[in-house]
Amino acid sequence: MGSTLCLFAFMLMSFCLMVAQYSSSAQPSLCHDSESSALLQFKQSFLIDGVACDDPFAYLKVSTWISHGEGEGEGSDCCSWDGVECDRVTGHVIGLHLATSCLYGSINSSNTLFNLVHLKRLDLSHNHFNYSEIPSAVGQLSRLTSLNLSYSGFSGQIPMELFALSKLVFLDLSANPMLQLEKSGFRNLVQNLTHLKKLHLSEVNISSTMPYELVNSSSLTSLFLDECGLHGEFPITIFQLPSLHYLSVRYNPDLIGYLPEFQETSHLKLLYLSGISFSTELPTSIGRLGSLTELDINSCNFTGLIPSSLGHLPQLSYLDLSNNTFNGQIPSSLANLTQLTYLSLSLNYFKVGTVSWLGPQTKLTTLNLRRINFSGEIPSSIVNMSQLSILSLGDNQLIGQIPSWLMNLTQLTELYLQGNNLEGSIPSSLFELVNLQLLYLNSNRLNGTVELHMLSNLKNLTHLRLSDNMLSLLSHTSANATFPKLKFVGLNACNLTKFPDFLHNQDELKMLSLSNNKIHGPIPKWMWNISKETLIVLDLSRNLLTGFDQHPVVLPWFRLQSLRLDSNMLQGPLPIPPPSTSVYRVAENELIGEIPPLICNMNSLMVLDLSSNNLSGRVPPCLANFSRSLSILDLGSNNFDGPIPQTCMVSNNLRVIDLGENRFQGQIPISLANCMMLEHLVLESNEIDDTFPFWLGALPELHVLILRSNKFHGEIGRWQKNFRFPKLRIIDLSDNEFTGDLPTEYFQNWDAMKLSDGNHLKYMQTDTNFQFPRHTWTSSYMYSMTMTNKGMERFYEKIPDIFIAIDFSGNNFQGQIPTSIGSLKGLHLLNLGSNNFSGNIPSSLGNLTQLESLDLSQNRLSGDIPWQLTSMTFLQFFNVSHNHLTGHIPQVKQFATFPDASFGGNPGLCGNPLSKPCGSVEASPPTPASSSKEGSTSEFDWKFVLMGYGSGLVIGISMGYCLTSWKHEWFVETFGKRQRKWTRKERRGHRG
Repeated sequence: MGSTLCLFAFMLMSFCLMVAQYSSSAQPSLCHDSESSALLQFKQSFLIDGVACDDPFAYLKVSTWISHGEGEGEGSDCCSWDGVECDRVTGHVIGLHLATSCLYGSINSSNTLFNLVHLKRLDLSHNHFNYSEIPSAVGQLSRLTSLNLSYSGFSGQIPMELFALSKLVFLDLSANPMLQLEKSGFRNLVQNLTHLKKLHLSEVNISSTMPYELVNSSSLTSLFLDECGLHGEFPITIFQLPSLHYLSVRYNPDLIGYLPEFQETSHLKLLYLSGISFSTELPTSIGRLGSLTELDINSCNFTGLIPSSLGHLPQLSYLDLSNNTFNGQIPSSLANLTQLTYLSLSLNYFKVGTVSWLGPQTKLTTLNLRRINFSGEIPSSIVNMSQLSILSLGDNQLIGQIPSWLMNLTQLTELYLQGNNLEGSIPSSLFELVNLQLLYLNSNRLNGTVELHMLSNLKNLTHLRLSDNMLSLLSHTSANATFPKLKFVGLNACNLTKFPDFLHNQDELKMLSLSNNKIHGPIPKWMWNISKETLIVLDLSRNLLTGFDQHPVVLPWFRLQSLRLDSNMLQGPLPIPPPSTSVYRVAENELIGEIPPLICNMNSLMVLDLSSNNLSGRVPPCLANFSRSLSILDLGSNNFDGPIPQTCMVSNNLRVIDLGENRFQGQIPISLANCMMLEHLVLESNEIDDTFPFWLGALPELHVLILRSNKFHGEIGRWQKNFRFPKLRIIDLSDNEFTGDLPTEYFQNWDAMKLSDGNHLKYMQTDTNFQFPRHTWTSSYMYSMTMTNKGMERFYEKIPDIFIAIDFSGNNFQGQIPTSIGSLKGLHLLNLGSNNFSGNIPSSLGNLTQLESLDLSQNRLSGDIPWQLTSMTFLQFFNVSHNHLTGHIPQVKQFATFPDASFGGNPGLCGNPLSKPCGSVEASPPTPASSSKEGSTSEFDWKFVLMGYGSGLVIGISMGYCLTSWKHEWFVETFGKRQRKWTRKERRGHRG
């Protein structure tokens, strides 16, 4: 019995000792003094500043860290500090989690952080390290498995020592756009960090190709490389990595790739490829990615049909197919994607039709169907999408009225219906969507009256665009009405007669556009007080404004970038915008005086258009300093005098110089040879006394050269291969004093005039874009010129980029007309009239099958009219009067329609339409065996003249109707007006 008790007592004691030992080991150890001290010194090396945080939920974790002397008990143990993780056995600091802790300041290798050599996890994301470099001492933290330095303001090269952290499983350096990875660095990183599961380097400047070694990263589950400057071909096998769940390589525009045949074994959940160039069709096998929840292939150059297999991805919650060239019908299988919360199909080329598949996607919060050839009425199925926050149906072919049921979408914050054919009035219920922040109804056919006081219901509204409808706005508002603080207001063409009252108290506006209204009288003084600190774009063009209640020396908006006051009736001196201004357009007014010296402070100017005023004096020399930023300089139709200002003295971006219709004297400054971006040069109607500026032929982008009506003299000179005018399409040397022969080599080498491309009608212009959140404001400057066409001087307010013309009339050129002109097969206008040419009309002109206007009048040409000219089936104007031509006038095709004035003053010509008959019917001129049909498919919309009689009459009318209907706008604008069009100065007196 005794021995049994002894044994029991011994076992009890042993158990107690074991329990005590276990309890001792289970109790966490206090952190080491050296590490506690290192952490406190780390804390003291930074400012704890809320400005360093962009997160409203930021937490100042290190503010809880205190030393032994500052507190008692648990608070002095660093293992209990916020953001600090310790090993429970050893007490060493193994984790530091300080994301969004508002740390601000620089960090270097001497920082005590790098004494924490036991660290396994380090997160310093969402702080601000003042653009310091990642210290090379990071290599001392050899136990690290997780490193997160994203959104932390690092810059410079990523140190090679980081690549030695071979245990890293997670690495995130993203959103440090000043951080760089040297050319071979990406490959070294991938080769050394072979255990990586998550690699996030978005917005790091990598600027290299994709290392092929990535295809061996079999453990990789997450790869984010957005906006890294990657280029070359994306390895197709990366899509097939066995463990990959998340892949994002968006916004690398120089990266190209191909999608593989996807397999059902793929684990991909997220695939973001936006901005990569694929230029192929989306494979049907995309439907095998059964785990996929998010797909973004925006702006990837995908073509062809959207595969119906996309509807086999029931887990999809995010789908963006926008800004590609998809065509055909949108597959009805998209109705199966009932889990979608985000859907964007915008900016594609689908077949015109409805969206009958839309409706089951009731969880949508964003629906973007902008510019997809969507027709019919706004689909009523949208009413069931009660969670919609953003609805974009703009730039389609929608008809009917804005439905009142939209008021049921109570979560709507953004509504885009612009650019459709919607009619009727704006339903008052729309102004009950109290969460609405953005409302775009511009460019429709809406009518009726809008009472602006209804805006007071929309307390959250910041963007309002009602422009270009048939609306009338009642701008008078109650004094007690409280209006939302608007940021963007577009009320163009809204029949306004005065500035709306609600603008009085707007102090947050960024963009205000009131153009094309009937606002009259002076600009009120209170306008200078609105949004002084925020306004960026102001457009008051095309009104009836006469001046200013109080003329400011400099306009008050110090952030202003674009100011348009053009096409008004402003009088007095030139108003000067603030130095921040990039676009300043005040053309077509009645401003007087000289350009004030204060304009020299506007060194950010990109567009300066002062044309069509009564400004005078010398142009300030400081304009030469603007060349670096300036792209448009238009001083045309004023009374400036003196020498042409020096431009392009430094590297420059000038695309347009228009100094026409002034009183400039002297020579063309040789500094223009430095304007390597110049496309459009107009110096017409001045007093320039110079020889032909052949050296302008070195400008690689010059399209338009207008030197008409000056005192240019001498011979053109021989062609030189270094001055070949490679892109010249329009040249006008008329009404000068040029002499000598025309060098045939010029025409042989004007290659841009040999092209005939009528596939897409566009106009010569330069666009200046201003980027805002959720909005791009574009200011377009249309190139213009004055030119004689069809015997009448016309002012072209915009120039089609397919228009090709030569006008050398009104000089003293002599010799024969070069046959090489016949090689310029893209020509639409050729005027060599009023010169001293002799010899025969070259038969090679018959090759100019696109020609619509040919003037060879008032020369000394002789011989017959070549029958080859009858091949020019687009010819509408023909004048060979006052020469020494002989023989029969061709009686076929359009030649039978030209008036007698076209042939008068040639005593040797006979036949219709002249009254002089030819001596013998048998002596009629020969006709070609088969007429040239080149150009018959051109998209120029000249109305065909009646092609003869009988069956030819029917053919001529039919073909004329077909071709004209294609490009009716171009036909009307260019040749539809018979009377002489006013020049810019003349138009000023006729506006109203």
